[in-house]
Amino acid sequence: MLAVVVAGFAYMCFTVLAPWQLGKNTSTEHRNALIEQSVNADPVQVESILPESGPLNPDDEWRQVTATGTYLSDHEALVRLRSIEGDPAYEVLTPMRLVGGEVILVNRGYVRPVQGTLAPPIDPAPTGEVTVAARARVSEGTVPGKDPIVENGVPQVYFLDAGQVGAAVGLPLTDAWFQLSAGEPGALTPIPLPQLDAGPYLSYGLQWLAFGIMAPLGLAYFVRAEIRERRRERARAAAPDSATPVVETPVAESTASSEPAPADDGALVPRRRFGRQAQAEPAPLTATEAKLADRYGKRR
Repeated sequence: MLAVVVAGFAYMCFTVLAPWQLGKNTSTEHRNALIEQSVNADPVQVESILPESGPLNPDDEWRQVTATGTYLSDHEALVRLRSIEGDPAYEVLTPMRLVGGEVILVNRGYVRPVQGTLAPPIDPAPTGEVTVAARARVSEGTVPGKDPIVENGVPQVYFLDAGQVGAAVGLPLTDAWFQLSAGEPGALTPIPLPQLDAGPYLSYGLQWLAFGIMAPLGLAYFVRAEIRERRRERARAAAPDSATPVVETPVAESTASSEPAPADDGALVPRRRFGRQAQAEPAPLTATEAKLADRYGKRR
């Protein structure tokens, strides 16, 4: 079971988690490169990058453009639940009809809520024909279940998607939107440009790759350690018990009896101790036996 979990985790690291973070790093680097290029590039007429059909070319995103037309303030909408510089905000979207007849979506900037989640009063866009400078942006797309709403008579959306906003305000919009630069006619508080750094996505991606490699290696290490421990246990069980001490039977010290042993002639001779039973010594000769021994050369 543990092997299945580790294999599944490693598979997710290599196929989902690491590619997700590395993909974000790639897209962030591409975005930063486009912004850097746009800083040094001269603005172009917006009509030159508008697609005939379909969405804006991603390589044209962040390009500086100029647009001449008329704001359609009666078709204004708000983007709700936005966070700018760490605080809640509403982004104000006002369509503009270009002199050539196309209708584009202009993001005039943001305003802060003042009463809970209610949008505050918004300065109206100027009337008449104006020329503005902006940056081209690609539509964000939508998520099912997050449909536009109408609050206090103003359409509100959750995403900056030209197709959804157009349906909400009743206008056919070009599939792109344009972020108004500071100081332009109709501009509110401008939306700041993203920071030009790659962020932590590359390191996160490399960490997921490392986790995907370390998990199987860790499992292999613990399996090997478990196998070695079991082999040691079997070896100890099969070997003789060398720890059992060998008990040597001590030689019992024979102690001489405290009682004297009888001699041949009835004399009592004490026994000596030598660690084993002592031999009885012969009794001394009597006077008669000594004379006989001297005479005949015999001793008993």
